[in-house]
Amino acid sequence: MGRDGKGSVGFIGIGMMGREMVRNLLKAGHGVRAFDVVEAAIAAVVSEGAVGAKNPADAARGCDIVITMLPDTPYVEAVVYSEDGLLKSPPAGKLIVDMSTISPVAARRIHADLQRAGVSFIDAPVSGGPLGAKNGALSIMAGGEAEAFGKAEPFFRAMGTTITHVGASGAGQTVKLCNQLICGINIQAICEALALGRASGVDLDLLRRVLLGGSASSWMLDKLGPAMIGGDVGAGFRIDLMLKDLRLVQEHAQALNVPLPGTALVTSQYVDARAHGEGANGNQALFRVYDRMTNQSSTG
Repeated sequence: MGRDGKGSVGFIGIGMMGREMVRNLLKAGHGVRAFDVVEAAIAAVVSEGAVGAKNPADAARGCDIVITMLPDTPYVEAVVYSEDGLLKSPPAGKLIVDMSTISPVAARRIHADLQRAGVSFIDAPVSGGPLGAKNGALSIMAGGEAEAFGKAEPFFRAMGTTITHVGASGAGQTVKLCNQLICGINIQAICEALALGRASGVDLDLLRRVLLGGSASSWMLDKLGPAMIGGDVGAGFRIDLMLKDLRLVQEHAQALNVPLPGTALVTSQYVDARAHGEGANGNQALFRVYDRMTNQSSTG
């Protein structure tokens, strides 16, 4: 990293979240070498100042840090362990940060394998969704050694506003899974309140405004409530991705013998949503499960 605090980043995974994160790194003055399996995704950020890469090893070449932002555990493992992966070809700065949401167990295994190769690893999943990514306002929860976190922090500050070192390797992923558990059950609670209000003939926009003024207020009610009421299921954070996160929550809980009955129930409703073709829609599409159960439909 230069004296001006600017560095070079290899960024792998230019999806809805990754694209905005790359843009914010570029705006902050960092250089970015970008790789994705979708060539059009690479082209989109190259047009804004990034350098395109051919594979993970190429993305890492000469960089201070590599950041991965991928859909699930197997994708991260492939980027690390493949022939042209990061274990064999780490960045010059010997620091890799995974900002995906993956298994805490896998994060600790990757950390151990990279550590044996002399490479630091931080698991740093994020909360805030596409809007938070666009605004550079993500909440970043990081697990790993304090020294490695300190090296990654200047890059985090280009992408987030709440940046916390939460503990040892895997702790970032554990905190993120706790976050997703709460989000999923909160969305379910909003769906139930709206379903009850609708059946009772209450104006749902009015209901939402009143609830936002009291102890039932939440980010989800504020941001997703209007879309639920209006029948707008446009993708933000998709049903498929939340279902993946809830699966990770349950796998982790089962390994620790922690019963999560509320999570089990909302997971079954996300499965119902996907079974009815809602997987690519935003989280607010969970309200359509209640449409079906109550034989009513959202407007819009």
